[in-house]
Amino acid sequence: MASVSDLIEQVEKAVLKRRLFGSAKGILVAVSGGLDSMVLLEVLRRLADSHGWRLAVAHFNHRLRGRSSDADERLVAKTASKLGLRFVRGGADVREHAIKQKVSVEMAARELRHAFLARTARRLKMPTVALAHHADDQVELFFLRLLRGAGGEGLAGMKWRSTSPSGQHVTLVRPLLDRSKEELRVFAEEQGIAFREDATNAQLDFQRNRIRHELLPLLKKNYQPALTRVILRQMEILGAEAEVVAREARQAMKELELPITSRQPPSSRKIPNLKSQTRRSEGLEALDARAVGGSFDALPVAVQRRCLQMQAVEQGIAADFELIETLREEAERMVVVDKSLVVWRDIQGRLLARREPKQGRPKAAIQTGFGGRCKTLHLGSKSSGKSGLVFDGVQFKWRIRPGGDGTVRAQNKPESCEYFDADKVGLAVVLRHWQPGDRFQPIGMPTAVKLQDLFTNEKVLRNVRHELIVGVTASGEIFWVEGLRMGERFKLDKTTRRRLQWAWKRLK
Repeated sequence: MASVSDLIEQVEKAVLKRRLFGSAKGILVAVSGGLDSMVLLEVLRRLADSHGWRLAVAHFNHRLRGRSSDADERLVAKTASKLGLRFVRGGADVREHAIKQKVSVEMAARELRHAFLARTARRLKMPTVALAHHADDQVELFFLRLLRGAGGEGLAGMKWRSTSPSGQHVTLVRPLLDRSKEELRVFAEEQGIAFREDATNAQLDFQRNRIRHELLPLLKKNYQPALTRVILRQMEILGAEAEVVAREARQAMKELELPITSRQPPSSRKIPNLKSQTRRSEGLEALDARAVGGSFDALPVAVQRRCLQMQAVEQGIAADFELIETLREEAERMVVVDKSLVVWRDIQGRLLARREPKQGRPKAAIQTGFGGRCKTLHLGSKSSGKSGLVFDGVQFKWRIRPGGDGTVRAQNKPESCEYFDADKVGLAVVLRHWQPGDRFQPIGMPTAVKLQDLFTNEKVLRNVRHELIVGVTASGEIFWVEGLRMGERFKLDKTTRRRLQWAWKRLK
């Protein structure tokens, strides 16, 4: 175990070797009143004169433990006054913030604490904030993130220096990151440093505490006595490798000309003719791949994942492994992240997103009768006369004609027009968008198939599929799909007595 002088000397060496404070002379020390931060304050105070540092103390009261939280604040204020250091206090109702933001108490506390520290650092013109995280915190974080399925960057843990999540111009520094909690405790006992124990650290309803009090002691006792040293070494390796992957990903994004922001979402694209749109898109994808001299799919898997993850972070999209892997494995596959967000990636690896407005009811369907009356099932449609209407940007017109010509399909029909057996279609239909599970029997096929499979066979891009409109009879059978073949059961034949002329046009 290191002596008192050894601990101070080792912290000083770490500070100088890693240039943790750089040329900064003003240092804001975050002090909670617990063992770790009180030791940090004392160590930095002893080193301040020889390095010309000007210290200030900041304390944030989370108001989670009532009188105990207030006692923590009083101890820190008293210590700062005794040392002749400026003291800045802050506080907030963390539980209330957690409820409002719909996050965990731990996350709410972190957000509010960092926001306070960043504001205070800017106000005091001390852009460097010293935090008391130590080696045991690193090991606990490793297992916490491991159990949550983090990647290499996450498993690398906290950095000695990092940018504050609440301010790009505020730097967080962790001078104790390679010191154990036991070293800090011995130092505090030998120097008579007062500190307060947080009773919540012993509560096993928090996963981090269970890792601290149950998992780590078990691993050290039965599997690896030098667990802390081994894990810290592993984190160092993972961190270095993650930096290489990140650098390669940035270079790949530059070469593939991947922008950070999304291109025009599919909801605002015109779809004048489905098959021509498909051929055009395929041609553009091939051209894009040739233009960059390679493709996203040719990159190493780790680099692919990092490219997508970096774009997701930039766009504020919470992306776990499953989402990244789904996007990586297939271009143009749309994935619903939540009720208002759909994401996908194109052939170049560009991450795209479509956010639906949260207010109001979504456009869903409209029911119409061929006698001219229509019933709106959800918003997004309007009548356009006795023989037509507009639904989700598509104009529909129809006409019932007597007799049939005995042919399977009408000849010389105008563009975007089909003829159906009116009696088979019925007196009323529903217009809506494609839904997963829809089945359709295209003309010329003996049985109905999943519409999703038909889209795949026809090479209809995934971002296009969700824009298409289908026509459904009153009994729930699909008789028409925009841009694809008509339904087999509704074609004209020798028994047809009345023809339904069905025309559609996408509006600008």
